[in-house]
Amino acid sequence: MDFARFYDAYWSAKGDKVDRQRLELLARHVRPGERVLQVDCGPGWLPEMLQARGARVVATDLSTVAARLARGRGVEICLCDIDSGPLPFPEGEFDVLISDSQLEHRVNTTHALDEFVRVLRPGGRFILLLPNTAHWRVRLWLLRGRLPYVDHTPTDPLHLRFFTLPDTLALLAQRGLTVELTDGSASLWVDTLYPAWLRRGLAARVYSRLARRWPGLLARDFIIVARKASAPALPRQGGGSTP
Repeated sequence: MDFARFYDAYWSAKGDKVDRQRLELLARHVRPGERVLQVDCGPGWLPEMLQARGARVVATDLSTVAARLARGRGVEICLCDIDSGPLPFPEGEFDVLISDSQLEHRVNTTHALDEFVRVLRPGGRFILLLPNTAHWRVRLWLLRGRLPYVDHTPTDPLHLRFFTLPDTLALLAQRGLTVELTDGSASLWVDTLYPAWLRRGLAARVYSRLARRWPGLLARDFIIVARKASAPALPRQGGGSTP
């Protein structure tokens, strides 16, 4: 399948609607002056937000349409398909790397994660958002012997891979990343995932808070902030004896 052509058509039809509350949950972890890479940034909504906050942002995407839209927002972006090769950056180039609901669309997630860690500097942070396949609604579907493909949910037909919070934490630990926090986005606008009464008023506010407290069960998307190990200390010179 020609994924670049597919996503050219996808972004051409998408329009400018995005869940900005979800983006805010990611943006709050980036500080002014930090050098940030977002892989598979789409039309550049999050990089534009981060640049407005003073971050120095570079982005990639495989779609020429997405890249054109991102450049229209003032985003520095290069075409790159993480499934077909390495990221076009040297080792340790970035303070922060962000993957926002994109790893589930990749064919080779092992390669992608390895590349993400490679281009992070020692001590740099990895901010990852993924659809939560262990969401309570998906669990109910499975208990009934079903797993329907439903748009905008963790079983969206566009997803090639499926993740839960514990399994993703293990993947990051295998790459030497230390998890600093987990968070969650309820995304209550998804009417195919939540009943109407839960998406309004006090119930919505309470549920959104609970989803951040227990993202592995209640959030549509879980968020992980993890840190790459710092460089090992150099051996001290002189002044000692060897055993």
